Amino acid sequence: MSWSETLVLVVAVLLLLVWSLWVVASRLDRLHRKVAGTRAVLDNQLVRRASVAAELAWSGLLDPVTSVLVGEAAWQALSAGGGEPGALLEIPEGLAGTLGVPTDAAVELDRDMAESELSRTLCAALSDEGEVAEIRQDPVGEELLATLASSWYRIQLSRRFHNEAVAQAQRMRRTVLVRLLRVAGHAPMPQTVEIDDGWPEALPPSAR
Repeated sequence: MSWSETLVLVVAVLLLLVWSLWVVASRLDRLHRKVAGTRAVLDNQLVRRASVAAELAWSGLLDPVTSVLVGEAAWQALSAGGGEPGALLEIPEGLAGTLGVPTDAAVELDRDMAESELSRTLCAALSDEGEVAEIRQDPVGEELLATLASSWYRIQLSRRFHNEAVAQAQRMRRTVLVRLLRVAGHAPMPQTVEIDDGWPEALPPSAR
């Protein structure tokens, strides 16, 4: 093989390698964007559910003990999500104390744990079909439960889509080429969202 032929072969191999890297980097970038997009959708639905849960807590449709428990769980979920629950939900002055919400405390909670606790609290609060039926007799209660069910159902769907996107990105990140050439750079490894999003027994499926 002549020198010129060798040079052409080397250049072709280099071009092929560069093209392969570009393809891999582009695909990885799309996967990262997909993960970010699905996580944003999931976060929006989690905030929506917690907001509705807080409204339900101070609506007067639950018994006092349940109201406090749901209100605290909702506030913790909103706080763990990085928001300002008092400002977001416009809690009336004096009502935050009734719900057990520390208005001036900076609380750092694990997001997944807080959302799971809210799920469990709501499942316990809405476990009795008779009590749920009474809530639904009130127009406000019917609207709150419908909104809660809608956001909860979307949480289940968006979490599934997000975790699938994360799994795809993780598989791509673990390939030899990506790891060897550090194609991902300093981007953190995407993580799945593992929360308890089980559906309350007495919440009507038709409300979804």
